[in-house]
Amino acid sequence: MLVALLPGDGIGPEVIAQALRVLETVCGKRLSFEEGAVGGAAYKASGHPLPPDTLDLARRSDAILFGAVGDPDCDRLERALRPEQAILGLRRELRLFANLRPAKLFEELADASALRPEIARAIDMVIVRELNGDVYFGEKGMRTTASGRRQGYDVMAYDEDEIARIARVGFETARLRRKKLCSVDKANVLETSQLWRDVMIEVSADYPDIALSHLYVDNAAMQLVRDPGQFDVIVTGNLFGDILSDQASMCVGSIGLLPSASLDATQKGLYEPIHGSAPDIAGQGKANPLATILSAAMMLRYSLGMAGEADRIEAAVAAALASGARTGDLGGTLSTSAMGDAVLAKL
Repeated sequence: MLVALLPGDGIGPEVIAQALRVLETVCGKRLSFEEGAVGGAAYKASGHPLPPDTLDLARRSDAILFGAVGDPDCDRLERALRPEQAILGLRRELRLFANLRPAKLFEELADASALRPEIARAIDMVIVRELNGDVYFGEKGMRTTASGRRQGYDVMAYDEDEIARIARVGFETARLRRKKLCSVDKANVLETSQLWRDVMIEVSADYPDIALSHLYVDNAAMQLVRDPGQFDVIVTGNLFGDILSDQASMCVGSIGLLPSASLDATQKGLYEPIHGSAPDIAGQGKANPLATILSAAMMLRYSLGMAGEADRIEAAVAAALASGARTGDLGGTLSTSAMGDAVLAKL
């Protein structure tokens, strides 16, 4: 099976390197790897953040392991050429519509959470985020008003089929867990969210075993810090999911801990840590590779049919943390490669 490695920018190559070490140790010759350029690195090399040969590699691979994109040198490029267009382009071209972001506290890191330990210990949720719609992919632009003032606009839109599709992912995910699904919207203000809520209720008729609840996004953000243990599965749109999943990462201690999977209808997926490229620490060996290593475990479980190997990796990460292994974001002193060594030692 072929895995496409897309390291990208900033700390992306550093964390991908550690995940590759783990995958080679656990899977041996059952996997082959091919690397492609994305983001600012690809733009500097070829003039586009998602070159045709990288897109071809992504299409013919069985799964994709992605690092991070974002380069301050590219901030003034036109939007279509900025590094972030690489991940948006892959989601669009590969029809990766369902993003799964698990958030669970490692017991050993209860003190690293911004929450009180007794609250943080209850965190065990999955955020299911729709990836192909909302303001990220809606009509957008800059225009001049009648009074001659500049105005930016971004259109938020979902049709009922897009909502029903991600709703079913949310319900199926909840069915494998504690059978609780919370749909997050802003139906008191947005017509898009009213349709979202209506369709969620309609789809729920096919899942009588799942308890469906609804929260406005502002209340959901508050509840994530007040009582995160109440959540099992959260399903929400692209914009709200982006924000809430980053908030959840700090509830469990660090954005360097959370993996994610972006899946198409066949379970082919792109796997990435939810953190960004962190250009301020790039090349210094300070990045936490655990989110990328855990993303590799998700890849084995969801796309490559290697659940046992995924279990081994996750257990090794937990054992490394239990032994006291910590990078700087967790209050420790280990380098990126030393944290990789700690996980490998537990394998």
